[in-house]
Amino acid sequence: MSDRELYLGGTWRRAQEAGTIDVRDPATGEPVGRSALALAADVDDAVAAARAAQPAWAALPSADRARILHRAADLITERIDDIALLLTREQGKPVPDSVKETAFAAEVFHYYAEEGMRVTGSIRAVQRADIRSLVEWLPIGVVGAVVPWNYPVDLYAWKVAPALAAGNAIIVKPPLESPLAVALVVQCLHDAGVPAGVLADLPGGIEAGERLSEHPGIGMITATASTRTGQAIMRSAAGTMKRVSLELGGQSPFVVLPDADIAEAASAAARRSFSNAGQICIAVNRILVADSVATEFVEAVAAEAAAIRIGHGVETGVTGGPTTTRAVIETAERHIADAVSRGARVASGGGRLTGGDYDAGTFFEPTVLDGVPLGAASMTEETFGPVVAVHRYRADAGVDEIAAIANDSQAGLAAYVFGGDLDRAWAVAERIEAGGVGVNVNDITELQAPFGGWKMSGFGRELGPEGLRGFMQQRHIRLRRRY
Repeated sequence: MSDRELYLGGTWRRAQEAGTIDVRDPATGEPVGRSALALAADVDDAVAAARAAQPAWAALPSADRARILHRAADLITERIDDIALLLTREQGKPVPDSVKETAFAAEVFHYYAEEGMRVTGSIRAVQRADIRSLVEWLPIGVVGAVVPWNYPVDLYAWKVAPALAAGNAIIVKPPLESPLAVALVVQCLHDAGVPAGVLADLPGGIEAGERLSEHPGIGMITATASTRTGQAIMRSAAGTMKRVSLELGGQSPFVVLPDADIAEAASAAARRSFSNAGQICIAVNRILVADSVATEFVEAVAAEAAAIRIGHGVETGVTGGPTTTRAVIETAERHIADAVSRGARVASGGGRLTGGDYDAGTFFEPTVLDGVPLGAASMTEETFGPVVAVHRYRADAGVDEIAAIANDSQAGLAAYVFGGDLDRAWAVAERIEAGGVGVNVNDITELQAPFGGWKMSGFGRELGPEGLRGFMQQRHIRLRRRY
């Protein structure tokens, strides 16, 4: 059992009133540990501590902050096996994927340790000889952050590393479903020397989240969440006019052009559809494939799906774990039933895995649906589970028509285009309404490039230099010289 408390004011402490919640292994249903629950009063305490500590943290030379963040990253790497194993047991993904997630989190801390030393102001041109005009970048102050359960260690780093590098204090609400591995990362930051009050970590429910977004002492709220949760955060934050950065739900299209390499495209689509049981904001939800190659492509994707070895993520050779929550299965079943009722067929998978060890967990077959009409739920809603819907379009469709089908969604986080003619593939990519588009690649994430959505998928950017500047604000000082 791995229990955790609230991290506040540089120490771990028990929850004052709300008590604890069990964290269970989705593969077995067995408890992995317990987590303390934060309430609004705990957020208030964290804000008071943060406001007291942040000015001194901001006043530190950026090189001193960098040394602490580099040390934290080194500690994460040293403790990667413990962090990854706990992440798998509470969240479900196979251990190799948890190791990869944790390693990238360490890389993010290293990156922003360096990026924080590259922030510079500027002397601007003026219209009078006796005037000097200085523009500088400054931290916002105290930041609130909401981290999701699907990639808790990774996305924790995306928010905490740039916020701290910029000179802010940050109060994080990690997910109740997977708060334990995050606690080990918090301990790394503590051991690296992050001053008391500069960092707080408060797992909690709606009450804690609402207090974060509405608190007048917090200057910014950043969240990775569902679109509905993001809308609630915006409403709550509006009263204090704090800055809001939201990475919300996706409904990513994967376009297969007639001249695409079918084996390559099918492998890429399957990986992006079923990795982490499809519980990824940039997962492939819908595949749009030219009808001239559709049958071959569907057979290839179905074979890839069937080859995934589903089981407990701690077991050697397992390449697919359980869904983290039962709600994911319920959505998957609803989307499959809806598609079939509209004439689609199940090409692979299609239901829960049962029997033996499967009965105790939340296991679901990687599912490929073929012949799904555009109006089906799986084509319009985020499944956030191991289901991908295939729609066949005319092979002679023009780039505008293909892009229009891909853009027929309120979401705009990610999209993918596979084709042999790069001019044509690029032409489709340029017309897609999304924050990131992969051409012949199934991942849009790049540490040194911005990540974020269009439309109902949110606003604000993480990663890259933009991810640091998002936690800063500008000040213009205009000075008149007397001689």
